[in-house]
Amino acid sequence: MFYYLSKLILWLGGWKVSAKIPEHTKKAVMIAAPHTSNWDLVWARAAFYILKIPVRYTVKKELLVGPLKWILNGFGAIGIDRTHKKGKKQSMTEAMIQLFDERDELVILVTPEGTRSYQPEWKSGFYRIAEGAGVPILCGYLDYENKIAGIGPSFEAKGDMMENIEKIKDFYRPIKGKFPANGIR
Repeated sequence: MFYYLSKLILWLGGWKVSAKIPEHTKKAVMIAAPHTSNWDLVWARAAFYILKIPVRYTVKKELLVGPLKWILNGFGAIGIDRTHKKGKKQSMTEAMIQLFDERDELVILVTPEGTRSYQPEWKSGFYRIAEGAGVPILCGYLDYENKIAGIGPSFEAKGDMMENIEKIKDFYRPIKGKFPANGIR
């Protein structure tokens, strides 16, 4: 049902889907950039249903209760429990690496800007998660100028982190978000 609803939503919005996901990719951190609008969730979620990529995103486990659990899970939410087995609180990065360790297949969507406003510096958690879990970084994007939702290149989280993040940002710089002034420069 979500597949056909997604096709309708994208068709009504005039969007196309373009994917270049490496074959046999079972686990990855998927970047969502530029993230400039709440509409990004609608278009991205629809595109991933069409591409049949079971992308997940993280929320606090406390949100996943009652009817809200069914709704959020239906859109790909996965609860994060930051309590370590020994009772001490673990970082979000550690908790997400643990999610990868516990599953055979997992693609987690992360917004490295951390906000829909302009952010010159990205948060490095997406990179540290990919590095710690030993999974690739995939570049998911929404090009509002051309109305294309897609997946660009794949990057390995190895070597100089800041240099690699700049290479990833270089891919995103020509892509226009809904509010281009809030995008990557």
